[in-house]
Amino acid sequence: MEIFLIIIFVIGYLAIALEHPIKIDKAASALVMGGVIWGALALGIDELVTKEFLTEFYEKFKTKFNSLKELGFYSSDEYAKPIKFLKYELSHHLVDIGEILFFLLAAMTIVELVDSHQGFSIITDKITTKRKVPLMWILCVISFFFSAVLDNLTTSIVMAALISKMIKDKKDLWMFAGMIIISANAGGAWSPMGDVTTIMLWVGGQVTAWNIIYSIFIPSLVCMIVPLIYISFKLKGSIENPDLSNLNSEISSVNTYERNLIFYMGVIGLLFVPIFKITTGLPPYLGMLLSLGILWVTTEILHSDKNYEQRRHLSVIGVLKKVDTPTIFFFLGILLAVAGLQSAGQLDIVAKYLENTFSGENKIYIINVLIGLMSALVDNVPLVAGAMGMYEIGPIQDGILAYPQDHKFWQFLAYCAGTGGSVLIIGSAAGVAVMGILKIDFMWYLKRISFLALIGYVAGAITYIIMQ
Repeated sequence: MEIFLIIIFVIGYLAIALEHPIKIDKAASALVMGGVIWGALALGIDELVTKEFLTEFYEKFKTKFNSLKELGFYSSDEYAKPIKFLKYELSHHLVDIGEILFFLLAAMTIVELVDSHQGFSIITDKITTKRKVPLMWILCVISFFFSAVLDNLTTSIVMAALISKMIKDKKDLWMFAGMIIISANAGGAWSPMGDVTTIMLWVGGQVTAWNIIYSIFIPSLVCMIVPLIYISFKLKGSIENPDLSNLNSEISSVNTYERNLIFYMGVIGLLFVPIFKITTGLPPYLGMLLSLGILWVTTEILHSDKNYEQRRHLSVIGVLKKVDTPTIFFFLGILLAVAGLQSAGQLDIVAKYLENTFSGENKIYIINVLIGLMSALVDNVPLVAGAMGMYEIGPIQDGILAYPQDHKFWQFLAYCAGTGGSVLIIGSAAGVAVMGILKIDFMWYLKRISFLALIGYVAGAITYIIMQ
């Protein structure tokens, strides 16, 4: 069963990578991969979910539940059908997946709404240089710090929309997008609200906010600067701006006040999301949906006196048609597939294998570097969750896998898991979002960007080790 699941994942992964040669949209491949993995789990569940497996599951969650009888598949003296365990696992994963998808959908809608009001021209008009090298540095530095305040996913969505209004040539556009992915992931790693894995470690108590900023900022900065320096010697000439003269006729109906209002409300709405999370403790997608709702009401009132055609293109209902729905399905398929491997125990096996294989004082560096590289293949969230489940927060003792709060193991894990996913475009939420929005080819990214991401990742890791 385990081997079959891995084979399905590899085949699906190759189909995504070879999207253009085989002429099958990556979203379709991802959905098939996710569906087949869970279907195979259901058909082979009796082999997978043994009494020992359920006992281990109960031990893992016993602090959360007095017993698993209420879940319908466990009691003190009887095990119900294993399929109920699988249903619980699926519903558990769907909560996390749904949060990401709703967050992504709301963020993309806000960006499209700002774009429909020409809001990004406020920024693009201020960036006057067309030379590739200074423009690359400006956009990457903006992405790096925006990601720390917003998060890497939101920043990547905003920047993808921004550069599409600035750069005409597809290859130039993709090159800038690739560096933005690297910069956004690097910027998210050092902030307690910049990347989902750093958020997990912060909320879980493994790291404190100030300590993670102090410890990881310089390595993250190096992770961005090294590939920037390298590519600065490769880039030549200037960019060509796209022809925006053929924009939809509704643009003429947007005045300066309306453009500025929606732009600044959109920015404030995005900045509101981390504040909402910190203040209420609720998931970020609720804050994003609230921001979208406020913008929706505002645009309905703002354009109430316009005719139907003008209002239709400037409302949320109108811009929803422009949102890239295949990207949402691509996310869904990828996350379902990785969740299936996690429920089958494959990721836990990998984590335990790493722990048992390496020893000595330097093992924390080796394990975390490998976790970061593996996060380019599978989602970094279950990998970090697996590490958090393996190691307790406490003093290091013989026979107990534990590291105290703010230990360098947790700090380095935040860096590696946050930046390692840049090596492949589907290794991070930011990469997947930009891939869908700008239609970046997987193999093109592998040939042009992966090396840049790798040297930045390694340089940042070496920087952290030297700093200790």
